[in-house]
Amino acid sequence: MSIQRFHVGNRLSESAVYNGVVYLAGQVPEDGTLDIVGQTRQVLAAIDARLEEAGSDKTRILSTQIFIADMADFQGMNQAWDEWVAKGNTPPRATVQALLADPTLKVEIVVTAAVG
Repeated sequence: MSIQRFHVGNRLSESAVYNGVVYLAGQVPEDGTLDIVGQTRQVLAAIDARLEEAGSDKTRILSTQIFIADMADFQGMNQAWDEWVAKGNTPPRATVQALLADPTLKVEIVVTAAVG
């Protein structure tokens, strides 16, 4: 089986599909000036786009890892997540506090999902 990669760059690909599973790179917001709710909504929209181009969607997420820069933002991140997540298809999820590469960013999300 071959590996299909999307948005291949010098350092990383935005996603890769292998054996019926899509693996997303950590998705981050485009606008670091937004609050945690706005940044999370941008990340979730990016996840929707990456999943769609791989032939999947949020109802097929197998695992989610959420990295937030400050646990004080946990409630706001969950607000955006709860608005977005597919009811009845909530995936396994872990959320941890982490120092992100860009200090203006408040959240980064990594998703693995089934394709098809």
